Amino acid sequence: MRITCGIDWSERHHDIALINVDAAIVTRARIGDDLAGFRRLTELLAEHAGSDGPTSIEIAIETDKGLLVAAGFTLFAINPRAVVRYRERHGQAGGKSDPGDAAVLADILRTDRHRHRRLPADTDLARGVKAV
Repeated sequence: MRITCGIDWSERHHDIALINVDAAIVTRARIGDDLAGFRRLTELLAEHAGSDGPTSIEIAIETDKGLLVAAGFTLFAINPRAVVRYRERHGQAGGKSDPGDAAVLADILRTDRHRHRRLPADTDLARGVKAV
């Protein structure tokens, strides 16, 4: 079963939603913007990825920076303005909700993955420069 992940990123915490091919939410979580939060995210991904491992689940997120980018995950950085337009598919009220946006981000990969660019993996040189 293919699972996609959406992460609504903020300064203090991140809302996570994992959905399946039928757009059913498999799990939701709110994690901190720290090592414990990253550990919790990898646990959730591993739990739902099965034998393929946590990095096999594709992730949509509104930023192209941070620990997730450097950790080897398959990431799609989705422009926040695009997320607003996709949100309209899910309801007309237009109210922003961090957990709701995480589900919208996961759904973007489920339905329109082919329309978004995967972030390239860092090279060894790029990782070395970031470390310095």
